[in-house]
Amino acid sequence: MTDPIEGDVSGEDAGTSFEVLIVGAGPAGTAAAITLARAGVNVAVIDKAKFPRDKTCGDGLTADALRILERLGLEPRSVATWQDADTCWIRSPSGNTTPFRMPRGRGLFMATAQRIDLDSALVDLAREAGASILDGHGLSTVTQNRHGVVAEVEGLGTVKANYVIGADGMWSPLRKALSGSNDSSTDADTGDKYLGEWHAFRQYFSNVSDAAATDLWIYFEADLVPGYFWSFPLPDGRANVGFGIQRTSETRTKDMKVLWKDLLDRPHIRELLGPDAIPEDTHRAWPIPARVERMVPSDGRALFVGDALGACDVMSGEGIAQALATGIAAAQAILDHSTPTEVANAYDKAATHELLADHRMSSLLVSGLSSERGANMAIAIASYNDWTRRNFARWLFEDYPRALIATPRRWKRGAVSKPGAYRDR
Repeated sequence: MTDPIEGDVSGEDAGTSFEVLIVGAGPAGTAAAITLARAGVNVAVIDKAKFPRDKTCGDGLTADALRILERLGLEPRSVATWQDADTCWIRSPSGNTTPFRMPRGRGLFMATAQRIDLDSALVDLAREAGASILDGHGLSTVTQNRHGVVAEVEGLGTVKANYVIGADGMWSPLRKALSGSNDSSTDADTGDKYLGEWHAFRQYFSNVSDAAATDLWIYFEADLVPGYFWSFPLPDGRANVGFGIQRTSETRTKDMKVLWKDLLDRPHIRELLGPDAIPEDTHRAWPIPARVERMVPSDGRALFVGDALGACDVMSGEGIAQALATGIAAAQAILDHSTPTEVANAYDKAATHELLADHRMSSLLVSGLSSERGANMAIAIASYNDWTRRNFARWLFEDYPRALIATPRRWKRGAVSKPGAYRDR
């Protein structure tokens, strides 16, 4: 790891200078940019993609993500494919299907939105806050010196900053450029290319049934556990349909295309989607990093957030809430502290404080869902009565922390009964 060097980049000559450079304009990067820009910081965001751009995702938004989006000032009406939801139907491997409903009249606890629209709305919000959005410009190289960070950016040349935030995905080019190797690009146990703890597969459908167009559906298929099949609703009779599997030595992701055809042919899935459902375009697959306990949050003046920190939830594959939270935490560390050492230490502590306990709890739960019997038992317990159904739904959709029971610091009044987001709507 590079030793932090005290100093400031202001006053340096050659190149374009910012106080903070953010690599990656997804939810993590834009959350950091919005937080910094509103505090008066001169911040730039670069991304090799031009926005709007698609991002392969399940498109689900948990209660935690929704609360953070509301705090950032995102208006749902600014996201064309935003859809509120309040019920998630969960099917056990044995075929029992139970509705899990969120509290009604207390705000929004779950929603869906296509990432092409959500991410573009966040980019617009960051631009409105005063951040310089430099999309279409990827990172080439970066170094650190006693004055700060010096980056070479495609199409822009030399860009200097006091700090750099890596919001550039699970194979973070920033991390690789700074370390000379990338501890997120290889598996430490095998030395093979790192491909994530999970792999997911999705396709959009139009003209789906009323059930699929309205509610969220999660099916724990016997041959997928602890993975699952999902169908998440979108406006205009559309749905995001897909499945995720845990990557193991016995699970080959190259077989996912064949499995996808098999899943779509299963009677209960055909019934859910409806006889007139039409697949749109082609299917897409993507890896999901969920190993925050093994990642280093900072390297000198560089802070890593979202997928670059391996911050996805190991049980559900959710990553938007974690991306938003780590992006804000990185920005806040920069705002609250005056030296690189203090900033790095504060962010390392914040990232650990926010994520590790919940990650470990989710890992334990994954082991319980890893067999057909375990999944049937867990869903039967969750479905036992109104109270278990209501609280399991809130816990599943991150209305309160996974590891609440094991973290007394979170035992505060209202910890399990907070209102949802966007109550004024």
